[in-house]
Amino acid sequence: MTGQQQRPISERFRVIAERWVAQNSKASLLEESKTAFLSQKKKALGDMPDSRAETAVKAGQEWQDYLAAMVKAREEANLLKVRMEFLRMKWEEEKAANYLAGNEARLVR
Repeated sequence: MTGQQQRPISERFRVIAERWVAQNSKASLLEESKTAFLSQKKKALGDMPDSRAETAVKAGQEWQDYLAAMVKAREEANLLKVRMEFLRMKWEEEKAANYLAGNEARLVR
């Protein structure tokens, strides 16, 4: 077993949960800031009709990079959440196995 696997499931869950909270916050901030980011970029283009400015911004690499970062942050947060759920399931499995082992031991006596 690796050092990580030797730690109690509760501690492993806590570590991943804290990482998930931070990553989820990062993803949410990017998602919530999307409109503000677009507005700033449109404003930087100067005196231009709004629809043309929006088209210009959304066609640019900076907008594509922003969207990619936003989606990647959400993906990473979701993966951490899956790992948390995996640990929760593992704990439930171990709890059930210990319960069954205890029942078997009592039956053998």
